[in-house]
Amino acid sequence: MAEAAAQTVLDKISQGHLECPICCCRFKDPKMLDCLHSFCLKCLEEMMSKQKPETEKITCPVCRKETQVPDEGLQSLSSSFFLISLVDEINKQEQLLGKATASATCESCEDGQEAVSRCLDCKENICQKCQEAHQFLRYTKDHRIIPAEDVDKSRYVPTDVTKNVAPKCTKHIEQPLCFHCETCDTLICSMCAATEHRSAEHNFICITDAIESFRESVNDILQNFDKSKEQFASNEDSITRARKRLQKKLARARSDISAQEEAEIAKIRYKAKLLTEKVDEIGQERDSEYEKALMHNRDQMERADQIVAAVNDLLRQADDFELLELRPKVMHNLEFQKELKCEPARLDVAFIGVKCQDVVSDTDLGEILLKENWRLKEEFGKEANDGEFQLASGVACFSNGDIVVTDTELNRLSLFTSNGQFQTSVDQGTDSNQLENPWRVGVNCDDLLFVADEDKVKIFDNKLQFVREFTPSVDDAEGLSKSDLSGIAVDKQRVAVADWGRKVISVHKVDGSLIASTSNNMVYSDLAMSNKEQLIFTNYEEKRLMCVDFKGNEVFNVMTLQNGNPAKPTGVLCDDDGSIYVAVHPGNVRDCEVHHYDSNGAFIATVAQKLCNPLGMAFTPAGDVVVADQLSVKIFERM
Repeated sequence: MAEAAAQTVLDKISQGHLECPICCCRFKDPKMLDCLHSFCLKCLEEMMSKQKPETEKITCPVCRKETQVPDEGLQSLSSSFFLISLVDEINKQEQLLGKATASATCESCEDGQEAVSRCLDCKENICQKCQEAHQFLRYTKDHRIIPAEDVDKSRYVPTDVTKNVAPKCTKHIEQPLCFHCETCDTLICSMCAATEHRSAEHNFICITDAIESFRESVNDILQNFDKSKEQFASNEDSITRARKRLQKKLARARSDISAQEEAEIAKIRYKAKLLTEKVDEIGQERDSEYEKALMHNRDQMERADQIVAAVNDLLRQADDFELLELRPKVMHNLEFQKELKCEPARLDVAFIGVKCQDVVSDTDLGEILLKENWRLKEEFGKEANDGEFQLASGVACFSNGDIVVTDTELNRLSLFTSNGQFQTSVDQGTDSNQLENPWRVGVNCDDLLFVADEDKVKIFDNKLQFVREFTPSVDDAEGLSKSDLSGIAVDKQRVAVADWGRKVISVHKVDGSLIASTSNNMVYSDLAMSNKEQLIFTNYEEKRLMCVDFKGNEVFNVMTLQNGNPAKPTGVLCDDDGSIYVAVHPGNVRDCEVHHYDSNGAFIATVAQKLCNPLGMAFTPAGDVVVADQLSVKIFERM
């Protein structure tokens, strides 16, 4: 039973690690290509024989990477010494298993006596007399001898195939290799160091230091691979979301086309068909671009994973000398990390729409819009007596479309319908809620309204009925700045609060309990929270748009510009695809704008112009952008 189990283990090791991918047999004279994959020399020669005679490169059948064939031929490729050692050891162990299961007679003498022990150093079964002789003779008394029954149970220890034995110098045969010349990138002995490599231009170090430095370099590059994988995963998420958004826009575009077609059905059916085909064609082309971006990124990471796996296998299995010999190939393969190029999510092509128009016989049904355009859909607050604003600073939307607005000058919280009809308000000093200085607001998926009010977050329902409150920062130690909550952002389960006074951003559960907190001297104005667990905020004075993770690690920090000049940002808003919208002030109060950035902080387009003093912003359930613009509230829709 034990012998069968041991043989099964050896077979699994052989099949999983010691078989050539070409012939599927155990390696024979394995050679390593530049990609670190190994194959039998005979298999490689057969591959080359099927290629054109003038071919100077061989393609790896695993990863398809090419390797330059040396002038001396394939036999000059680097041998996989660690694979050779492993194959030899597996063969030896299989032979030992075969001997252990055969009739156990002494292999050390010719008397034919029954073997009672086995010498692991001589690799022979021995009888009682030979065992006594082993223990008596000086050169065998230290040999490892185990009882015969332990051999049958396969409890003996196999030879350590990873044991390092210093090879000898090829020039000075009796001298072990003990140094690595960094200048010549070769192993040398002490005699070499004292003769050919003693001049000042040669820099050599001991082998242990060289291998330690090599491993550190490899580990640093492998860590960069891990960071690249995180970036690729993040970009894949952004591409997927942008792709879904494209599908929604395609659906809406087709719907708009169909509606116009019905109105002009007698005249325009053929043109509607042509235009739909154009929309579909562009949609397919853009969808194909996203597909290509995803496939490119996945192919890059698959290639990177293959390199990492091959290097890790090499680091685990090869000894120091083999690693140093293979160092140029390993480092050459790891150069691939620098070549990794992540295709970003192109948000600019995730939009497609149709601008329909009245049609006559010689005109098209509509115009295909390839870029996002915005137009003012609604504005309220300037004329209505009950809803007039002095400084509309914060805005949020409930799921039914109702809009809540804070007026910092009036210290008022007001509720309006989606088209601007005033419903109710809460003023400063009301006993039920005790508003002090409401600033920014946010609504979560449960229609709970969170208000940043001086040093507290106050929570209301969708009728502006007070629910509860919590204090983000309760540490009143002497010397600590006074809290001044300047921004608030919510998602399904969390509330993020920016404290301008204490330069802190804290993330809480909806009940107010703390999840994370990070200090940042740039905390100033508004705050948004992305679905990547990132916090985006603005600094009005420094003219910066910044992004950090929940631990405070900076993701990006960019200057906000308008017409090429630095502009002061206020409100910030984050879409579900990672898009960021920022209100900017160039200096002229009547010339403010709202800008669109991607998830990496790169400017995409201008959403709205000629605003008065835009501050807080929010999305409506339909995806329109609502802006608190000092004296009014403006609603912009995508075209």
